[in-house]
Amino acid sequence: MATVDLVMPKMGESIMEATILKWNKAVGDTIEMDETVLEIATDKVDTEVPSPVDGVLAEIKYQEGDVVAVGEVIAVISTEGEAVQTAPTPAVAEVVHEAPAAAPAPTPVVQTNGQHHAPAVATAAVITASRFYSPLVKNIAQKEGITMSELETIPGTGRDGRVTKKDMLSYINGRTAAPAAIAAPIPQTVAAPTMLSASAAPISASPSVGGDVEIIDMDRMRKLISEHMVRSKHTSPHVTSFVEADVTNLVNWRNKIKKQFQEKYGEKITFTPIFVEAVAKAITDFPMINVSVDGDKILRKKNINIGMAAALPSGNLIVPVIKNADHLSLLGIAKSVNDYATRARANKLKPDEIQGGTFTLTNVGTFGNVMGTPIINQPQVAIMATGAIRKKPAVIETEYGDVIAVRQMMFLSLSYDHRVVDGFLGGSFLRRVADYLEAFDVNRGI
Repeated sequence: MATVDLVMPKMGESIMEATILKWNKAVGDTIEMDETVLEIATDKVDTEVPSPVDGVLAEIKYQEGDVVAVGEVIAVISTEGEAVQTAPTPAVAEVVHEAPAAAPAPTPVVQTNGQHHAPAVATAAVITASRFYSPLVKNIAQKEGITMSELETIPGTGRDGRVTKKDMLSYINGRTAAPAAIAAPIPQTVAAPTMLSASAAPISASPSVGGDVEIIDMDRMRKLISEHMVRSKHTSPHVTSFVEADVTNLVNWRNKIKKQFQEKYGEKITFTPIFVEAVAKAITDFPMINVSVDGDKILRKKNINIGMAAALPSGNLIVPVIKNADHLSLLGIAKSVNDYATRARANKLKPDEIQGGTFTLTNVGTFGNVMGTPIINQPQVAIMATGAIRKKPAVIETEYGDVIAVRQMMFLSLSYDHRVVDGFLGGSFLRRVADYLEAFDVNRGI
């Protein structure tokens, strides 16, 4: 019987795993090519996984709620249409097989004080007696020198309390100072367990919360976004620069042509495509803003792929990517912006549309904010925010002298990774974007 493995797709450069939300097909169901088999989610997007072939779903390897590493086989499809008998999946069978091992659990607990001398078999019994650990988690534990008894103490956010990669990384970050604190025979060691506890179990509720406080659990996406933002701050020393730009010509041009633009092309023209165009030009002038960092190496990206923050129905933001933005006309950029914004609201973005970004643009002006200090979207090294456009009095130089006039003004802000982008580069790049916006040709055609 010919079979095809269905693997967990890669959802982005920094995404290493995804959560299975829902299986749309059961074992034995007939599947057509490109028909949705299951729905998955990461911190950036919820999406559907289609079948690469026609066939019958022969095997499901993971259940709903499981967190699966990218590239792992999640299902098997029979391509010859033979009858398939429904049977327990390996994931279920694995748990059933481990259950009998729960009996000897008390023995390893007694030996935890002598864990360095405990036999390997006894250490394994601790794992099987409590919960399942994926090979990825075990490899991280071995690499970081985390003993099995210590692994048992790590809170798990996965299904049935399983420890995920994110749980391991969070624990390791909070664990770095612990050995010194435990070994130091001074009174200050009393504070160390409190610090470790706060790092190891950040989601525990305070028992002192009164009846006038509502406790709201973070949903899955909010938890992942939170971890992504904290990781970015830990990775990159952030610096933010600001400039104020006179965009009167740009505003007047858009007001003049927006009706004609929509009638001619069937597309709305917002400010975002114009901002993307200016950013792409500035990146061409300053290519070292279009890089990422790998250890002590700088990776300069030849493609200019600009991510644009778009709102989801939940209120969260997602960042679809306009590939090779420097090669697109303003009309081409406008079509991409409108298409991504529409499909983001409908949760219809595809995995490859949210990956490969080299620079990100976020418009905080849509919230009525005049400026912002955005957090870098790793592994990029810069992100620019555009503020609300407001009418303000400004000094204008004319051939007859300086005059004060009402102008359309806006703030631009750039957060950048100070490991590789210094103030000169970051400030010069931001100023160049403002220059392109201020020099917009009010007589430009469409």
